[in-house]
Amino acid sequence: MNPWEQFKKVATGGSVDRVPVALIVDSPWLPSYAGIDTFDYFLLPEVWTRINLQLLTRFPDVAWIPGFWVEYGMAAEPSAFGAKVVWHHDRPPSIAPVRGGLAALDGIGPADPYEDGFMPLALHLYQEAQARLTAHGAPIRMVAARGPLAVAGWLLGVSELMVALTVERDACARLLDALTETIIRWLAAQAAAVGGVEGILLLDDIPGMLSPRLFDAMAAPYLTRIFDAFHGLVRVYHNDTPCPFLASRIGALPFEVWNFSHEMDIAVVQQSLPAKALMGNVPPLGILARGTPGEVADWARLCVDKTGGRNLILSAGGGVSPGTTAENIDALVLATQ
Repeated sequence: MNPWEQFKKVATGGSVDRVPVALIVDSPWLPSYAGIDTFDYFLLPEVWTRINLQLLTRFPDVAWIPGFWVEYGMAAEPSAFGAKVVWHHDRPPSIAPVRGGLAALDGIGPADPYEDGFMPLALHLYQEAQARLTAHGAPIRMVAARGPLAVAGWLLGVSELMVALTVERDACARLLDALTETIIRWLAAQAAAVGGVEGILLLDDIPGMLSPRLFDAMAAPYLTRIFDAFHGLVRVYHNDTPCPFLASRIGALPFEVWNFSHEMDIAVVQQSLPAKALMGNVPPLGILARGTPGEVADWARLCVDKTGGRNLILSAGGGVSPGTTAENIDALVLATQ
């Protein structure tokens, strides 16, 4: 089986001969790893294609999640609602909250992924890219989106969102409803542009910052709606906020794979989520980016030992951080052999 097939097998409750390795990579890491300007990565499709194909050649035993990802940092979803995007040559763009805050957004409807913000540009690139990648034998298999609370955090500012979730709950619920519908449409539009996919990746760290009661009221219903809309696909949830007090609640959500924080003990998480595949949890910055290959291998083997390799997809406890070297990724792979 190729790395994606191994990933999918474990994600759906099967077993493979060795623990698969998968890594979430995007514009914070890839341009600097390749030694290019971030603008070139975003704007030159042939450069984007070449760099992503090179990953398959250089690291043939790694599943890249979501893989060939057309993204503009965090900008695609918030740009559709009027957030200001500030561009940089050496890192992904910054996002400025919408002026007027929650009051300015109250009553807004879902965005149209075919017309609003940067989403239409990404869809066009996906269509064009899939034809080229299929010719290379490397079709796009997964699409991705930020979750509703993550997008709300960009639109309002995280501190403002956390306060509003408590004191302006009705207005927040209306905004989250519009964002949830937007994300469902956005993922479906990406899948249609690609011509069918096998999985989705939803990234939302903000739910991990909530109390159990607030999670039940203001996170779980919206996350469930999104995951339910893609039943039958491999659904990966990235939330690397340390939140052991929410593990059982997160485990109740309808997804297959959780990419979670390295600050949570992987053995304890496995006990709380026995039916889920766990994707983690080597520290992405302290070990995978800044450690030695030996330290990476030691931590990776610890993850395997603690879980017995059961339902485990070895990865970073989050996305790949800037500065991560090829040698450290090699060490992660070798630790499973």
